[in-house]
Amino acid sequence: MRYRFVTLDVFTDRRFAGNPLAIVTDALGLTSERMQAIAREFGYPETVFLLPPDDAAHLARLRIFTPAREVPFAGHPTIGTALHLARAGRVLPGPDGRARIILEEGAGSVPVTILFEGGEPVRAELTAPRRPTHGPRLEVEPIARALGLDRADLVAGGPTPCVAEAGLAFVMVELVDLAALGRARLGEPERLRALSPELAEPLVYLFTRATGIRGIEVRARMFAPGAGVQEDPATGSAAAALAGLLAAADPRAEGDFAWHVEQGVEIGRPSFLAAHARKEGGRVVEARVAGGAVPVTAGTIEVG
Repeated sequence: MRYRFVTLDVFTDRRFAGNPLAIVTDALGLTSERMQAIAREFGYPETVFLLPPDDAAHLARLRIFTPAREVPFAGHPTIGTALHLARAGRVLPGPDGRARIILEEGAGSVPVTILFEGGEPVRAELTAPRRPTHGPRLEVEPIARALGLDRADLVAGGPTPCVAEAGLAFVMVELVDLAALGRARLGEPERLRALSPELAEPLVYLFTRATGIRGIEVRARMFAPGAGVQEDPATGSAAAALAGLLAAADPRAEGDFAWHVEQGVEIGRPSFLAAHARKEGGRVVEARVAGGAVPVTAGTIEVG
């Protein structure tokens, strides 16, 4: 059988930057094993398989695969799929120039707001399916060694290193500057697995707030060898977790918090993400991530 697909570059406004995404636009009839094989064939950080929603009030159900496994939630597949569906005419703007949809993913229902300009969808913002949470600080020395860094390269006294999530869990590590971020290499993931039972397949998100770049509050990198992704160009689910973590560490008890995040620079795929969190009564209640996407290719894949 033939299945139609499209590809997009997400968290960018130009082709051949951002994070590449493949979407199989009608995946009915495909088994999980076939989906995994197709995702491995594309070789992108993630491939989406679109299915009818379980709830008729929602727009679609997404199954998301890396080259190695299925994941319950991911940011760039959510943003890219929402914008693809809008460009395909399945979403229309309201009087305010926005459309509000819900996509079903393994981690739960994901609300997405799509912004239109001149009738064209230009940007989407997701709300993470789970309230952001984070665990206690992890040992610094083993993490520094696993990253090929010195202890002094990690920011002291902050909330990291720790495990944080808003639908998908990451080891979060704040580094002192861009030089340390550029030197980081994930050597032996088993060194990190030993630190916490949560780290069976560690997804490691490194960031620095010492960017020296006007308008960019955070520069990040993400390593996911267990998922078949040596380095991810843009990680929306991690940006949501980061927003929750930084908002929780802020002494202010109320308010909306925002960060412009740059990722993928070190691998030649610059990406830009807008991360937001909302805090009420001293508690982080939601995290959101926004960005754009541009179509790149369309075609069919033959599945025997």
